[in-house]
Amino acid sequence: MLDLGDRTSIYQPAQEGLAFPWEPEHSDPAEERLYRKRHLAAACRAFAQHGFDYGFAGHLTVRDPERPDLYWTNPMCVHFDQVRVSNLILVDHEGTVVEGSHAVNRAGFVLHAKVHDAHPDILAMCHAHTPYGTAWCATGLPIEPITQDACAFFEDHVVIGDHAGQVAVEENAGTDVAAAFAGVKAALHQNHGLLTASRHSIDAAAFWFIALERCCQQQLALHATPLERIRIPAERARYSREHVGSEYIGWLHFQTLYAQLEATRPDFLD
Repeated sequence: MLDLGDRTSIYQPAQEGLAFPWEPEHSDPAEERLYRKRHLAAACRAFAQHGFDYGFAGHLTVRDPERPDLYWTNPMCVHFDQVRVSNLILVDHEGTVVEGSHAVNRAGFVLHAKVHDAHPDILAMCHAHTPYGTAWCATGLPIEPITQDACAFFEDHVVIGDHAGQVAVEENAGTDVAAAFAGVKAALHQNHGLLTASRHSIDAAAFWFIALERCCQQQLALHATPLERIRIPAERARYSREHVGSEYIGWLHFQTLYAQLEATRPDFLD
């Protein structure tokens, strides 16, 4: 659940009584579980809308509220656009499917299980093989503070170079990723792709993944031109990150996607 202190005042409604999304608080673990599963399924559908599918590659996870050593994830070999609440699977850190009828993506198990195990505070995580993110990761460079959107990741992401390009099916491939996620919300895995994490919601993890892919697209576009890139000074970039890069803002951004999916493709709730 989101910390109320994380809600930046400039994004609160100026007047009472106006429509504005607030994350519900659930005292019943079953209600919280259903909420997380619905938003996990919606995140998978949002990834499909953004063209993040690549065969069976890509995995999104969120911890179970009652059994935090287990996490819900998308089923193996099911397209993001076909993921729904009913076909999500519950997996432990050894890769055993505890609930569900589909297999688990071993690469997802190796990376996500290591991160979830090493960081009990991380609630959700996302990874997919995207065109711009994968391309930018091949440079081994971080995201530059060149736009307000990019500033959301200023001093809040890392580049992982160890085991770069190694197929993530061996357990040591996840160890370096797990170590890198101490205190940050995103990682650029060199020669592999993007990963994002959230300490509060699958919503924030999913939106920051979408945002990071856009940042990579912008970086590639700029690097393809001879034009000078004007970097935002560190103190301004840091100020922007504090206002546009928080967990709450990530959650809030995702509500537009969730509402659109709920109105147009509600079968993900099945």
